[in-house]
Amino acid sequence: MTRHLLDVTDFSSHEVREILALAQQPVDTLDRPLAGQGAALIFEKPSNRTRHSMEMAVAQLGGHPVYTRGEEVGFDTREPVEDIARILEGYHALIAARVFDHLTVTRMAAVVDVPVVNMLSDHSHPLQAFADALTMQQSLGDLSGKTVAYVGDFNNVARSLAEVSAMLGMHIRFACPHGFDAPLVELERFGLLGAPSVEQTTRPAEAVEGAHAVHTDTWVSMGQEAEKQQRVQQFEGYTVDADMMALADPQAVFMHCLPAYRGLEVNADVIDGPQSVVFRQGHNRLHAARGAIAFLFGARAHPTPQDPQ
Repeated sequence: MTRHLLDVTDFSSHEVREILALAQQPVDTLDRPLAGQGAALIFEKPSNRTRHSMEMAVAQLGGHPVYTRGEEVGFDTREPVEDIARILEGYHALIAARVFDHLTVTRMAAVVDVPVVNMLSDHSHPLQAFADALTMQQSLGDLSGKTVAYVGDFNNVARSLAEVSAMLGMHIRFACPHGFDAPLVELERFGLLGAPSVEQTTRPAEAVEGAHAVHTDTWVSMGQEAEKQQRVQQFEGYTVDADMMALADPQAVFMHCLPAYRGLEVNADVIDGPQSVVFRQGHNRLHAARGAIAFLFGARAHPTPQDPQ
């Protein structure tokens, strides 16, 4: 049966760990499941990290990435989403899309027999979440029982981060202004996914205190530019600064999916400081994408000497 990657929760906790293990496996130890095959990469939203990481991941797995701008296919303007997906299925072994509306990727997945990968939607950002988890593992070791704090807007990035963190056994804390917070049903869902505790507050200091990883994201996502001035006022007090980071665990790391706006959601002395792992996090987008695609095509991580056989 064809597997798709539309959300982190398309996989079990065991499978998430398998994807992360594949992401850490040297490229030359992986098979090349895409050898001689194409991968359609469609971008309604532009991206630096997503385009480069996905193109290189496909190439490292033996495939040929074909980058296409959203206006070239014209979802539901030039052609219905379903027609586009069915045509691309005849050319490619994989279809990946970075879209405004999550329904676009779900509609594609419903009509094709090749894997569909969500490279970002308004609902979720699973590839970013896998890179986040990989970076936290590299920095903190086993994540079970550790605490992740997210400061800012409960958005697609926050949702996927919380999902993967919950599935890896992390305590989750959110600090969000009223009107930008996670609904109760979402908090309950993260608990059901495996988080030992899930807390939400309007006070960033409460969320960050003792946390092992502190995440934030831009307050103004692509498509929200007209709201910038209002959002800057609404998020006053949510800037991650040195005083806030000092409340976290002494070995805590600062993380941001980028692009970052210094002086708004984070100060320069934090994102450019010794606790920041944002560039490793960005580089891990490649490894996470490669691991996820390899998993979709049947690869499984090779056991290391310390792994149980």
